[in-house]
Amino acid sequence: MLFLLFHLGPDRYVLDVGKVVEVLPLLQFQKIPQAPRAVAGIFNYHGRPVPAVDLGELILGRPAPERLTTRIILVHYDCDDGRKNLLGLIAENATQVIRREEKDFQAAGLKIGATPYLGPVMLDEHGIIQRVREEKLLPGDVQQLIFPPTMGATA
Repeated sequence: MLFLLFHLGPDRYVLDVGKVVEVLPLLQFQKIPQAPRAVAGIFNYHGRPVPAVDLGELILGRPAPERLTTRIILVHYDCDDGRKNLLGLIAENATQVIRREEKDFQAAGLKIGATPYLGPVMLDEHGIIQRVREEKLLPGDVQQLIFPPTMGATA
């Protein structure tokens, strides 16, 4: 399997490339009033508004720094109700892919209810890499905010 490697602070994470549509440079966002802090806003993707979530804010409680290597990872996001949408994920150093097998990942040894998106881990010569399950990133209330039920799917 192929994975997109990215950083949140000093820690490394991967996403399955099969869910990635495109990796974009960091863009300007239209803010969404009253949205949770992790919701960076919406951006224009080929004439379509797409919501973006800052993974640094969501996972670490601090926004991703605005650097040349900070990217928007555009993914296919499957809502709990079955709708499919596009979602931008802001992450640091999202510039490299790695090939690993499913068997290379192991249970992390911890399961925290508030972080269902954190999957198994793998080890390499630089340390730990944790898999992120994009389909579990957004709690139901945040899904409802950025993908209202009356809104048609965009993916």
